[in-house]
Amino acid sequence: MELTAGDIRLRPIGYRDKKWWQRTQKENAQWLTPWETTFPEGSGTPPGFHRMVRAFKKDARLGRSENYLIMVDGVAVGFIALGGISYGPARMAFIGYWITREFAGKGIVTKAVLLLKNHAFTSLRLHRIEINVRPENQPSIRVAMKSGFELEGKRSKYLHIDGAWRDHLCFVATRE
Repeated sequence: MELTAGDIRLRPIGYRDKKWWQRTQKENAQWLTPWETTFPEGSGTPPGFHRMVRAFKKDARLGRSENYLIMVDGVAVGFIALGGISYGPARMAFIGYWITREFAGKGIVTKAVLLLKNHAFTSLRLHRIEINVRPENQPSIRVAMKSGFELEGKRSKYLHIDGAWRDHLCFVATRE
């Protein structure tokens, strides 16, 4: 499924995006590394692109996540995911995202987050969505706040990022 609003289109990432993904990761390595998840000792190795996409597709079929490229005028400029989807009494998920350095600061991620948030609340009928951000990542904090998420609190040593367990700020939006 694709999601569209104005000049922003979210389309599922696929095997055909391998060259773009590898080139973008290489060209933006310094820009993305401080915010990228890493695998702590004992977690195995990061999957290659095809394994990653295969896992994304399986999770999408099972209703556990949705993973999209952020497209502007037909050009891929970043990635956004609705992950950890939980139904039942929780009905919640989290949003994670990144954008290439070239397109940062133009409001694109905020529009993409709003589009995915709307989809999660209306189509999936989720109740709660989180965005967890490292305290040092001021641009991402602004995205969360501009997208209507409120600061809930701090999560100590929440995710393994850039080689260590890092604290995060948790921003939350609920359907109400």
